[in-house]
Amino acid sequence: HVQLVESGGGSVQPGGSLRLSCVGSGFTFSTYCMGWFRQAPGKEREEVAHIDSELEPDGTTHYADSVKGRFTISKDSTKHILYLQMDSLKPDDSGLYYCATARFCYHLNNGYRGQGTQVTVS
Repeated sequence: HVQLVESGGGSVQPGGSLRLSCVGSGFTFSTYCMGWFRQAPGKEREEVAHIDSELEPDGTTHYADSVKGRFTISKDSTKHILYLQMDSLKPDDSGLYYCATARFCYHLNNGYRGQGTQVTVS
């Protein structure tokens, strides 16, 4: 069965950096769309970024406007790890971050999710 396990969260000051990791198992990592979501207390869940599967022509990355230029999503399909490099962090970036996967990116919001890792920027 599909399992996603996140790590790398923590507390950091504004302007700092964190790198989140998500280890996936139980599915063909390279052929699935993968992404990161976050949710803060009292706020709606927000997709932060996603990366197309390697079956897509370009394997492109997509970002929420709020994180463009500061966050970078990447993956290592040989190790089955998805990453989110977060730089220039702001207090508004605080929240529970979790990775998600689905066969197609348009299903990502309803796909498989991990338990999440907490990020606090203050």
